[in-house]
Amino acid sequence: MKILFFGTPLFAEIVLEKLSEKHEVVGVVCQPDKPANRGKKMQSPNIVNLAKSQNIPVYQFEKLKEHIEDFKKIECDLFVTASYGKILPKEVLDIKMCINVHPSMLPKYRGATPIQSALLNGDEETGVTIMKTAVGMDDGDIILQSEVKIEKEEDYNSLMPRLAEIGGDLLLDAIDRLENGTAIFQKQDEKKATFVKLIKKEDGLLDFTSTAESLVNKVRAYVEFPVAYFNIGDERIKVYKAEAVEGFEDLEIGEIFTSKKEFIIKAKDKGFKILKCQVAGGKVLDVKDFLNGHKIMEKKVSECF
Repeated sequence: MKILFFGTPLFAEIVLEKLSEKHEVVGVVCQPDKPANRGKKMQSPNIVNLAKSQNIPVYQFEKLKEHIEDFKKIECDLFVTASYGKILPKEVLDIKMCINVHPSMLPKYRGATPIQSALLNGDEETGVTIMKTAVGMDDGDIILQSEVKIEKEEDYNSLMPRLAEIGGDLLLDAIDRLENGTAIFQKQDEKKATFVKLIKKEDGLLDFTSTAESLVNKVRAYVEFPVAYFNIGDERIKVYKAEAVEGFEDLEIGEIFTSKKEFIIKAKDKGFKILKCQVAGGKVLDVKDFLNGHKIMEKKVSECF
């Protein structure tokens, strides 16, 4: 099949690589260049380089509705979306059938952050859905689904590419079924639909009046963005890996315990043990190396109540 692919971040890159091994991708539609880093220099999504390396034309339209005639001129059989970042308007969906690779077991976790939401909620399972794209938010008919077990210590940076690999394989299966006429379209149960929101920087703040397990889940979910954090005085510490530990009942909520090898903060029920962290301008370090070069002077964290 000739396919026009819509996608932007790493999840989309992985799916695109799978797709292009078996089908002719006639174009990649991704988000426009954006200012990045401290210098605010304009930077293209990495998928642009991937597409160009395969001689695939790239389209970075700001407003899709303004390019309906451009889409009509692209010769293809199918549109495929995978973490594109925008809802396709009806005018685009009317041109060709479109199917989407969505990393959750729809109708659960409709929206932009399904992987983070599964980790944040401490789910033991998630999945990938191939669905027919409709005008609404991830509410199209389901073609295929695959459940995926979430490993106990897995975080966003390990789960996301794994789901993308599975999603790529599932996409190829779905396209085969569309080609040979065996695809079955199943409507979603609207009563079971749940919606997830976009993540903001301030969502990363760790509230130690919460359970230690929920704080660990936040670290796992937000390890790529915005990264979970707390403040000690005027200093912000970002946390990249942590675990809940028993004990420390004598400590008050938010109170800090440190030794040569341990950095623990009392949460609502247990200890929140930091395993990897970073201060502003510093490197991400294992906690032992962090404590070797950093003194924790305060007895309690701040801005967590």
